This record gives sequence, structure tokens and C-alpha cells, in this order.
Amino acid sequence: MSATKTIISDVIVPEVFNPYVVERTAELSAFYQSGIIARNEALDALARAGGKLINMPFWEDLDGDDEVLSDVEALTVGKITANQDVAALLARGKAWSVNDLAKALSGDDPMAAIGDLVAAYWARRFQVVLLKTLEGIFGNEATGMDTNKLDISSETGDAAIISAKTAVDAIYKLGDSSEKLTGFAMHSAVVAKLTKDDLIETIPPSEGKPAIKTFLGKPIIEDDGLPVDSTNDIYTTYIFGQGAFGWGEGAAPVPTETDRDSLAGDDILINRRHFILHPRGVKFKNLYVAGSTPSNAELADYRNWERVYEPKNVRIVQFKHKLA
Repeated sequence: MSATKTIISDVIVPEVFNPYVVERTAELSAFYQSGIIARNEALDALARAGGKLINMPFWEDLDGDDEVLSDVEALTVGKITANQDVAALLARGKAWSVNDLAKALSGDDPMAAIGDLVAAYWARRFQVVLLKTLEGIFGNEATGMDTNKLDISSETGDAAIISAKTAVDAIYKLGDSSEKLTGFAMHSAVVAKLTKDDLIETIPPSEGKPAIKTFLGKPIIEDDGLPVDSTNDIYTTYIFGQGAFGWGEGAAPVPTETDRDSLAGDDILINRRHFILHPRGVKFKNLYVAGSTPSNAELADYRNWERVYEPKNVRIVQFKHKLA
């Protein structure tokens, strides 16, 4: 009697697997857990509504001086102006053969094990999307984001180096809205430097949560994918507010499917995601996109971005500095 073999199609139940992967992606994302990425039902609905660009209209703030009341002159009538933020729907996918998932198939709960591997993959890819988007929105003054940028890397001596003093200057690029900034994203070399300077505090783990490193009382996300100009020793740190990026999960027509290459003897898992991961207040112009939806390189192209919120309402600051 021939031995039976467990294959991917035996363990993957798409109706269960898909929401599990989405939930685990959030659990595994440091940016989501910190609150920098915020998901809500409205963005989910927009991501599922169809179309490559997602329009998000908003009312601009009221302006103009108040007027002294008079019994002979009427008040001047002002107006409220509408504007529009625009997000791109991102359509991405990845396929794996059973050779990559063989270890998972031997686990006690193979579907959950495979789901964890897939979710960890997407958490990493979302992080790349976020960093490429930041590269784009801060890529040139034409995007309107120079107001949210502090570059001290050309200064001399201590004035060019990250410290509590220079970081406060970066935070206050938002002026009296600086309290909206609640966390840092830093290269590990930056965290190491601040640790040596005794500027990093650690909140002990609690209730199953890992320890949290903080700087100036704000939590830190370490990511070595952050830009580094190693030739000139220039590092880029970002300071974020809660919900700086909006996340909406769309609905790919076939999010998960399995296949088999009989000649090669390989089982294949295919996973697709349609999603929004958008910096609130900076619209995607879609001017330089070759395919149906933008690639990471096209997200990093500053020509595709334009700030539409007031600078203080865009909860992101870019901080360029040196370590020594």
C-alpha cells in the first residue's frame, strides 16, 4: 500500500486562512502595534470599492480674521473649501513552493504554521512599502513636505549629531502640534549611539508584551531598512504620530489558492493582497506608474506625491543627522 502524503491543498482552508493571515500581519507589524499604522472599517470599505485610486475628500480648516460687529455693516461671508486626499490601491502577490513550507507542513497545526510564515512575510513587505512611500514623499521639495523635515547633516560638530536637543528641534517642526508625534523609527546604529549616550529607556515587558525602548519618552521602532548614506555617515530617522499611515484591506478576487507542478513534484501556495497603505494628508498623483498599480520604485518617486493637508496635520517628520 502506498504511503499518503500531506500536501498544501489538504491543510489550507481559504475562508479561514485569509482572515488569519490579515490578523497575524497586524500582530507581527511593529508599525501597526505602535499605532503608526491604523486600520479602520472606512478604509477597508474604500479598498474594496473598486478603482485603482481611492478618493478621500476632506474640508479644509476655516481661516480669516474675526470682525467687529456693527449695526451698519454686515459681516463678510467666508467659505469653507473642500480638498481631496488620494490613495493608491496596491495589488501584490507572492507564490511559494512546498519546499519553502515543508517544515510548516510537519507542524501540529500546519495551516496556522503556514499562515504565520505568510503573515510574517507580508508584515516585512508592508514595512518596505511604508519606507518606500516615505522616500517618495520626502524626495523633493516639490511634494510640499519640506515643512516637515529637519536636516542637520551639513552642520558641524555637535550641531550635526542626533541628541536629545537636536531631536527636540525635529519634533518641533510641527510647532504647537508637536504633541501629535508619539514615536520614532530609527536604524539600529542610531539606537546603539543613543544607548551609549544613556538616552534610551526601556519599559520592562508586561502581560506577554515585549520590552519597549523609548527616547524622549516616545517608543522606538528599530529598522535597518531606514536610509543610510554610509559614505557621509548620514542617517534618516522618522518621527510619527498615531495613525500617520492609514491601512485598508481590500479583497483580491482569489486571495489564496494552491496549485501543483506534477512534473516537478512541487505543491504551490499563492497569496494575493489588495490593500491601501497611505500617508494621511499626502495624495498619490499617479503620474508615473507603468502598471495597473504602483510598484515600490514608483511609490519612492517624489513626482507621484503632493501634500494636501496643512503641514501640522501630516503626522510625520523626517530627521536627517549624523552619529558622530
